[in-house]
Amino acid sequence: IHRGLLTSGELARMVEDGLVTGLTSNPTIFDRAISGSSEYDEALDHITAKGGLSPYEGFLEIAVDDIRAATEILRPVYERTNSGDGYVSLEVPPGLAADAEATVAEAARLFERVGCPNLMVKVPGTPEGMIATRRLIAAGVNINVTLLFSIEQYEAAAEAHIAGLEDRLAAGNDVSSVAGVASFFVSRVDTAVDALLSGDSHLRGRIAVANARAAYGRYQ
Repeated sequence: IHRGLLTSGELARMVEDGLVTGLTSNPTIFDRAISGSSEYDEALDHITAKGGLSPYEGFLEIAVDDIRAATEILRPVYERTNSGDGYVSLEVPPGLAADAEATVAEAARLFERVGCPNLMVKVPGTPEGMIATRRLIAAGVNINVTLLFSIEQYEAAAEAHIAGLEDRLAAGNDVSSVAGVASFFVSRVDTAVDALLSGDSHLRGRIAVANARAAYGRYQ
């Protein structure tokens, strides 16, 4: 995601042509977008003139505008698929990965601030992130659990999602509009495992896909 993609009409065309049905973001993606172009100069000048904002809050001024614009472009996909697709993801700060309470508070704040039903908040798949995921799903916040590398992690994310739905249902709230995604990483597994294998091993470059297949089997 970057502002030029939104303002040029390129994203809208890709969505209309059926080429894109969702978008993600993370701090690294935004860093490259902001520092690698002049698209954000005006917004940065406005933030500087405003004053009194922490670097993170200044970042959110920019990120929320882009995310909200993207959710609006993808809203027809969300409505056409009965909330099955058309989501845009915004990540909680990585520094909160070991703090369940802070993750819940910040994810809820981001969800409310963007104010679009097709927003997903990305939560890391740490033990604390799983606790936060359950509570956030119960509160009606769409969650994208990210940084999942193992089958055990995936299972924990799925259980947290299901438990959150059960908690929400037990409280008498509707569960039909609460969405969740488990983002299972692939290439990084090969990067880690290949370094442990001999150069002529027939397993090089194959472990990550096998791992993903096993996780998908658990999903089914």
